[in-house]
Amino acid sequence: MDILAGDTGNSEFLAKNPNGKIPLLELDDGRCLSESNAILNFLAAGSELLPKDSFTLAKVQQWQFFEQYSHEPFIAVARFIAKYLGLPDNRRADYEAKQQGGHKALAVMEAQLLKTPYLTGEQLTTADIALYGYTHVAHEGGFDLTHYPAIQAWLARIASQPQYVAMV
Repeated sequence: MDILAGDTGNSEFLAKNPNGKIPLLELDDGRCLSESNAILNFLAAGSELLPKDSFTLAKVQQWQFFEQYSHEPFIAVARFIAKYLGLPDNRRADYEAKQQGGHKALAVMEAQLLKTPYLTGEQLTTADIALYGYTHVAHEGGFDLTHYPAIQAWLARIASQPQYVAMV
């Protein structure tokens, strides 16, 4: 889908996701699921990536809500403005406004990752995958990760996972 060309607004896509946003997972039977964390948790169901213990599962969801409300609106949006829009003058103030919130989110992550190797403890979960997505490219939104050594170590731990596949 080319979101810049408006592909998510065409009638075929809107029939699958009336919200008109990506990502969208379409199953072989035609059912569709949207929202990245719902898709992650669906795909991870029954695996070690999604804890069975109710409290640990709630901690995963807590970090996923954090990703959606305290991380993505700053880091992903700053990245979009800089990388995909080319940091136009009419969006510079918006870009600059995202920096403080992005650094606040990174500081929260850094504090946790100074205590545990993964966001919910000793085990990689979908919370880590959710937050890895925009954190590993945060520099493209103007966020210097050299100030966050625990995040850098966490990024390396995730990238060293046996079934890790980098997106290009």
